Amino acid sequence: MTIQTKAPDIRFENFSGDWQDKGIGSILAETRRPVELLDNELYQLVTVKRRNEGVVARASLKGKDILVKNYFGIKSGDYLISKRQVVHGANGIVPESLDNAVVSNEYLVVTDSDEITAKFWTVISKRPEIHKLFFISSYGVDIEKLVFDVSDWKSRSIKIPDVAEQNAITNHFQKLDSLINQHQQKHEKLSNIKKAMLEKMFPKQGETIPEIRFKGFSGEWEERTLGEFGETFTGLAGKTKHDFGHGQARFVTYMNVFANAISNESLVEPVEIDESQNEVVKGDVFFTTSSETPEEVGMSSIWMGEAKNVYLNSFCFGYRPKQKIDSVYLAYMLRASSFRKQVIFLAQGVSRYNISKTKVMDIKTYMPSLLEQEKIGSYFQKLDALINQHQQQITKLNNIKQACLSKMFV
Repeated sequence: MTIQTKAPDIRFENFSGDWQDKGIGSILAETRRPVELLDNELYQLVTVKRRNEGVVARASLKGKDILVKNYFGIKSGDYLISKRQVVHGANGIVPESLDNAVVSNEYLVVTDSDEITAKFWTVISKRPEIHKLFFISSYGVDIEKLVFDVSDWKSRSIKIPDVAEQNAITNHFQKLDSLINQHQQKHEKLSNIKKAMLEKMFPKQGETIPEIRFKGFSGEWEERTLGEFGETFTGLAGKTKHDFGHGQARFVTYMNVFANAISNESLVEPVEIDESQNEVVKGDVFFTTSSETPEEVGMSSIWMGEAKNVYLNSFCFGYRPKQKIDSVYLAYMLRASSFRKQVIFLAQGVSRYNISKTKVMDIKTYMPSLLEQEKIGSYFQKLDALINQHQQQITKLNNIKQACLSKMFV
């Protein structure tokens, strides 16, 4: 016999006793604030994003331009549920910036009651158990067109603590969300800086001097094609699915090449040692040969590892420089917008796009002195390290949040 838990595994100090089983209809504080739409008055409309991504502005329209006139006012702190999208996580708290906005009858507007706060609704709505309730209280055939049956949902029950404990839990998650948001903003800012610098720190097509340059460097960069200072090699060949998943050798995966300017040495998979294959060495460049969009074809990655018996996957080709080039510089130069535009231009296909490695070797590149290469490579490597630090913090905090959503509720 299963004994139902009535208290969470993790709890703040000073709180004890069982959580109470409450009918949703008995604790829900639904509100309606009818709005008479005036023709020349401007109204802020909102939408609730899927995946619990919150309430955001949709459009500002005059009353005469809003076709459906059955609208209601919302206040900062209200909890909104989209009746047509709630199964996809479309619910959330109205932010201060959208105070006094309006919504149609397609939304359920909830405020604080004596037994449950609107903010607590927002927190528990992220739990799979509540998402399941939203789903089973919806009807329809197409998952994209399910309609939320509010009456059915109100007939169901959930376990909740008293309002004081709800507030403690809500504050905890608000602090977590604030930290996550801070790291996301810094991550986005640094990513935008990187994107801009990849545009400005390498010469544009037809030019030989970049827009932004470190002090102490001057003069034109040398124009050369990739084929002039390196040669290509193939990835794994003659293999079947039975050859993979075992063995003492390793191969660099397609996704490793696609996602990383500098290959992640841990993102390799086992394969048997085969001396007939091309072994990769430090400084080799990998290119993806195909993708579903031209913008994603020919993505490059530099291998900086020194391990033996490492090969390249069969969906990429390799490139080995024959002359002294700073590998880190090369990694970012090949992802600069000026180079990527030339690669995208070579993409051919309909449902899937491919590139010719011969034509890639004809692409023009621009090379500064080795010292300037090292300076540029170091700059982007440090920038990526900062971006990765924030991404790691985002991942860590999201994992903590998910653990709390599991352990701090009944």
